[in-house]
Amino acid sequence: MKTLKLGLLSLIGLLSMQLVQAQTADEIITKHIDAIGGKDKINAVKTITLESTLEVMGNEAPSSTIIVNGKGYKSETDFNGQKIINVITDNGGWMLNPMMGQTSPEALPAEQAKAGRAQLQIGGPLFDYAAKGNKVELQGKENVGTVNAYKIKVTTKDSAESTYYIDPTTYYILKAVNKSIAPGQEGETSVTFSNYQKTEMGYVFPMAQEITLPQGITLSITHKKIEINKDVDPKVFDMPKS
Repeated sequence: MKTLKLGLLSLIGLLSMQLVQAQTADEIITKHIDAIGGKDKINAVKTITLESTLEVMGNEAPSSTIIVNGKGYKSETDFNGQKIINVITDNGGWMLNPMMGQTSPEALPAEQAKAGRAQLQIGGPLFDYAAKGNKVELQGKENVGTVNAYKIKVTTKDSAESTYYIDPTTYYILKAVNKSIAPGQEGETSVTFSNYQKTEMGYVFPMAQEITLPQGITLSITHKKIEINKDVDPKVFDMPKS
């Protein structure tokens, strides 16, 4: 009987710790959502279009990005006339990269497309995470530069895993680490965010990103212009026929 009571007490204690942790994660996420504009303003954003500059290994190139909430993501970068295109949609994706020897668009492997679906979500995977089927776990704090940031792990319904580091003062995301599937092997893509700016609609967006790919290559992106709710033809996400 004593052993049973001890076991029940341990179970209750464990459940209580998990509940407190979940509540704490929710509290941090709520403050983050408020910091980037609040639920109503985020829900009002249906499309985002960006004009940017991408820098890699000392070379600069113009870049554009289109996001239709929950439906499609497309990035296009022009290196001296060679266009690198990446597309993710709610049912797949494709890419074209002449620098990798591709002469025509190729469909993304299913797992890679699933891993990229977080890019479709305006507000990010933390926004309405439970409704999206995502699970969150507060993993304490960890330094990002000079900031001791909250560390929250997100697992999507597609089993994609990401870890977000949130500034305890501004509640902006400082860094995200995404487990990705590179050709033939798993890897991690790290993204740091900075220069958060409020758009005319009140949605706050990071206008600078630094992306470190699994291969160790670092890309720096500076967004020059952002437009909210610009009309987007859904055909822009269609893969051209070979």
